[in-house]
Amino acid sequence: MAGVTIRRFFKGDRYMWGLIALFMLVSLLSVYSSSVGVAYSSHHGNTFYFLRTQFIMLMLGLTIIVVTHWIPYIKYMQFATIGLVVAVILLGVTLVAGVSINEASRWLEIPIIGLRLQTSDLAKVALVIYLARGLTVYQHDLNNFRLVTIRLVAPIAIVCLLIMSENLSTALMIFMISMIILFIGRVPFKFLLAYAGMGLVAVLLFATLLMVFKKDDNRVQVWKNRIETYFSGEGNSDADYQSNQAKIAISTGKLFGKLPGGSTQRNLLPQSNSDFIFAIIVEEYGLFGAIIVILSYLALMFRGIQIARKCDYAFPAIMVLGLTVMIVFQAFLNMLVAVGLFPVTGQTLPMISWGRTSVMVISFSLGAILSVSRVMNAREAREQLSDIEQTDIKVA
Repeated sequence: MAGVTIRRFFKGDRYMWGLIALFMLVSLLSVYSSSVGVAYSSHHGNTFYFLRTQFIMLMLGLTIIVVTHWIPYIKYMQFATIGLVVAVILLGVTLVAGVSINEASRWLEIPIIGLRLQTSDLAKVALVIYLARGLTVYQHDLNNFRLVTIRLVAPIAIVCLLIMSENLSTALMIFMISMIILFIGRVPFKFLLAYAGMGLVAVLLFATLLMVFKKDDNRVQVWKNRIETYFSGEGNSDADYQSNQAKIAISTGKLFGKLPGGSTQRNLLPQSNSDFIFAIIVEEYGLFGAIIVILSYLALMFRGIQIARKCDYAFPAIMVLGLTVMIVFQAFLNMLVAVGLFPVTGQTLPMISWGRTSVMVISFSLGAILSVSRVMNAREAREQLSDIEQTDIKVA
């Protein structure tokens, strides 16, 4: 009886629901283990502080998933433009009056409750859904370079420019995800090459202007140092220290790790419960744990593709693929940073890292994907019932 009730309440792709449950379990185990030391020292001996806050956020995230997966996916298309406009306004407010942490204004604090939102995460999802809508509306005019540039690429440029000065890595990630979505939507490849070239020129020009007009207060030197350090293998910055500690954690994990709670690097690795949580997972669960996490994100990608293949219309298919690519792309970028194959970017591991805005945004994205899956499954069930009824009529 309970199983029937659960199936009626949680609709959509059951494998994706299983992956969500797995991500949440891994998150709770990893966040608690990686944050015990810092929680004890910074929260008056309360070692459960980060575990408690993460559990609350995951429960909120689960609520968001349930609510959004019951919303008809056509609503996402109808409100896509409004959502992007709101996201752009929030980015502008953040740039002017955002909370500055580590010399970067990336957060917007909600008055009274004091909750800090990373508005770039909100803009990322709004942009993906907007692109899905645009590629659907203009699907027969995608060979028109001017139209594609104005209707699709200009919004990408606006979002990236508003983020770039405070968070270059996120701006570049959003740009790359957007190009992948445009490719999925069948924008000509020659157009994408042109936009990639424009993007490179824009980054170089933007960096040059900052160096000229903000000699004493700019992040260009930080970007330059990170890139030079990555290619030279030498450096003494905080990013270098984080990367080195992450490598030590991963190298000592071996095949089956040091077992849950056995991490030694968690007390030395900054951001061990967020940006570098994958390193702690590998240290405690070894190569075996790393493979499980990697395969889980690949499985998420596979399920997203399977859901998209069931769609008869362009918008739900592109939205599902876009949101899935966004999640998986960020996950692998985080893991590449942890193992030292990519410069430090500050991206979290979706649904696993400790966080607030990230958990809510990824939960919304998963809910939107499951919304499409729910509708497609319902349609398949109706078709199967109709086939059975037709067969019964013929037999009779």
